[in-house]
Amino acid sequence: MDVVIVSDAAAVAEHAAERIADVVRTRPGAVLGVATGSSPLGSYAALAERVRSGSLDLGGVSAFALDEYVGLDPGHSESYRSVIRRTVTKPLGLDPERVHVPDGVAADLEAACADYERSIVEAGGIDLQLLGIGANGHIGFNEPSSSFASRTRVKTLAPRTRADNARFFASADEVPIHCVTQGLGTILDARELLLVAQGEEKAEAVAAMIEGPLAAMCPASALQLHRRATVVIDRAAASGLRLTAYYEHVQEHRPRVKISA
Repeated sequence: MDVVIVSDAAAVAEHAAERIADVVRTRPGAVLGVATGSSPLGSYAALAERVRSGSLDLGGVSAFALDEYVGLDPGHSESYRSVIRRTVTKPLGLDPERVHVPDGVAADLEAACADYERSIVEAGGIDLQLLGIGANGHIGFNEPSSSFASRTRVKTLAPRTRADNARFFASADEVPIHCVTQGLGTILDARELLLVAQGEEKAEAVAAMIEGPLAAMCPASALQLHRRATVVIDRAAASGLRLTAYYEHVQEHRPRVKISA
């Protein structure tokens, strides 16, 4: 795992946006995995600025969202279909037909999950998956105790996750209890993982992900299994790490040749 510590949230956004831009410049038809929540918003804004300036064209990119609430009308402002359209598709100039979100209102949710997995495979797989991390260590909506082999499926949201997401709704009671989420196994299939985190409230989860044991209690620790996983964090989110000096030493003395993780 490559750990990149930068000064603040703005630097996190810039670093992540440039990494994504590099992937797209190399492969204009890249398939990106996109996340919701507050963590990636700065990265999307930094990408949108590149699109507006003409330095980046995302018109040929396809995208797959990590998750969606179950039972929430797709037209609801906080459905992830709406959030992705508002924060990703429109500002980045993506073709809406190439942007995919799990179906949380399907009559047969199990079949819809299988279809979503199939769609990712048929698109050639995810080239780069952007991730945030929840305060309890979840990625996507893979709550603690999720299997590292899990695929896209229906999950029950943890009370802490619902409480954290209540700020997006008029009341906590409006936050759905269930979701559809890509599984940890699905996420690990991506060719590259890029996780962003900002703020001291994420420090405990970040430390568990990077320096803790590989454990289902911290789903994000699954990134330790991936050969091309990068974590970009600000100093506040890095405040719980024990090896900060080493990570900064690695950044300063990065080898000229590309090495395997």
